Amino acid sequence: MLKYVGYLLVLGTAASGVWAGCTSEDYSPKPRGYFRITFPEKTYQRFSGDCPYTFDFPAYAAIEPDQTADAQPCWVDVWFPQFNARIHLSYMPVHNREIFNELVEDARTFAFNHTVKATAIDQHRIDRPDDGVYGLKYDIKGNTASSVQFFVTDSTRHYLRGALYFNEKPRLDSIQPVLDFIRADIDTLIQSLRWK
Repeated sequence: MLKYVGYLLVLGTAASGVWAGCTSEDYSPKPRGYFRITFPEKTYQRFSGDCPYTFDFPAYAAIEPDQTADAQPCWVDVWFPQFNARIHLSYMPVHNREIFNELVEDARTFAFNHTVKATAIDQHRIDRPDDGVYGLKYDIKGNTASSVQFFVTDSTRHYLRGALYFNEKPRLDSIQPVLDFIRADIDTLIQSLRWK
């Protein structure tokens, strides 16, 4: 019993010392910290394979064929290994107005499927009549699986849909700097896209 009482006295003395240290007048909250991310220089190269489209993509990314079971010809991924992210690109030929309307509605449905977790979805019109490139880009805010989706088309023969995914649990506060960096690459991809 004497050992136990002695232990409580020692513990009580240590705890009061710790408690006294927490009441210092010099305390100030620490700012939130983030890992330092070194971004590569923005340089681009041209993708021009056997597909009916071509575009510029970053030199720090790679083009890989889509490996999913339902992948079609000319479905490719722009893979960002440094950021563990990819832009899935799905190409579909347009044979008639009914198919075109279905593809446009699918793009809208895929984007708005994220409304459960999204805090907002901003739509931006893509309108480049000189190149026959029209479409919409969806900026999806919040902790969603995909933060940027878009589709481009010439309205008569070609349709290309893109979606950005990170291979991480969606935490916007953690990926925001990388997301902003890749958003610029998506804008370059859209602005440089041409049909063959």
